[in-house]
Amino acid sequence: MDKPAVFTDEEIARFRAELAAARAPGAYEPGRWSVSPFNRRPEVRGPMPESVRLRDATLRSVETLPGVVAPTAAKEAYLRRLVGAGVREVVTAGLAGRDDKALRAEVELVKGERADCRVVLPLLRTTADIDRAADAGYDAVQVWVQGLGEASLIYNPAVYQQAWQGEDWRTPDSARGRAGVLARAVTLIRHARSRGLDVVVPMLMVSYLTDETLEETVTVLAGAGATELTLFDGPGAMSPEAYGHLVARTKELAPGVQVGLHPHNTFGLAVGCAVAAVRAGADVVELSVNGYCGGPGNADLAATAMAFETLYGVRTGLETRRLTELARAGEELTGYRLAWNHPVTGTHAFSWGGMDLITQETAVDPLLHNCLEPTLVGNARTVPFTPDSGPYTLADKLAALGVDTTTAQVDEVLRRARAAMAREGRLLTDADLAALAREVVADGGTGAGR
Repeated sequence: MDKPAVFTDEEIARFRAELAAARAPGAYEPGRWSVSPFNRRPEVRGPMPESVRLRDATLRSVETLPGVVAPTAAKEAYLRRLVGAGVREVVTAGLAGRDDKALRAEVELVKGERADCRVVLPLLRTTADIDRAADAGYDAVQVWVQGLGEASLIYNPAVYQQAWQGEDWRTPDSARGRAGVLARAVTLIRHARSRGLDVVVPMLMVSYLTDETLEETVTVLAGAGATELTLFDGPGAMSPEAYGHLVARTKELAPGVQVGLHPHNTFGLAVGCAVAAVRAGADVVELSVNGYCGGPGNADLAATAMAFETLYGVRTGLETRRLTELARAGEELTGYRLAWNHPVTGTHAFSWGGMDLITQETAVDPLLHNCLEPTLVGNARTVPFTPDSGPYTLADKLAALGVDTTTAQVDEVLRRARAAMAREGRLLTDADLAALAREVVADGGTGAGR
């Protein structure tokens, strides 16, 4: 049907000229995104690199999700999707329950999909563990270092095993202070480097670090040969500014060592922490698809990637059109569903309702309310029909459903639809609307059918 025109071509041209005057190259990429030019001004955003590494830790994080026991085949299928989407660095699940054949198969799977994808094995505690990683062909290992001194004993699994069996775990080898914690890490780092592995050292519980402890820790770990120091904030107790401070100080103390971060989302600031840390000089952000992890979760891969790409012009190397596909695959792997309006990949992340002023603005410019083009991340606009929807929204929806109507018939469908929603206390589905429209068309749009 031909809808009554709201604006003239001349008016629309003026609207578009006004929008163009408020936009700037980079911040505005036609068909991709339209964000504030302030985001790209150096004096506003601060220093930013041309690119950033994003390291996905979904498979390790899945191990911490309550109730999730994903079969090996499902994890393998997911890993293929992950690497296929352009993720160039992956933290896998740990050693638990896996033999050497399984470890080699995992590395071969990743390298078969993308030879330059870096594979990192986490949670290693002994030189024997490191040897297994090296023999299986991993590129790097994670040697975890607790952020405390004597209280680090809380996080030593051997303590609980021995205590349960009635054994005394308090031996001369028990690390009873910070120096002991670091000395144990030094042994593992040096052994891993002797096996040709990169060593990513998660410095855990960094929200408990003092300036003095940070200096001691970084000096010792860098001196042992760590290739990256990753600032892990399990409690999610670090603000973006605090993360920026730790990154900058770590870079000062160990200028030849990469610095990463692993933020948690306790206050919804994980992406903000990633941005602040990279601004301060961080080289890599460790995160996960859909933010999966125990507790408040990690920084979300899609939201973090698009924040860097769109707001700051920092390249991530990801194939962004596969981000929503990855999010759905993560839901299938874990059984944990995203909120409908989850940033970037939520099923209705690009839905602003069904009011005519919202749905019809796309005729003027599709990037007005959606600053990000949904197809850029493999998502789609959704247009619900609600009590606030008007005839323009309904006419477009009926046309998309293949129902040809006149303006008078649209008015009658709208009247019947609103009455039905009020009567039944629910929104009508597309099938409901199509059925109503066919009734109206069949009875001539007179309302005689109701």
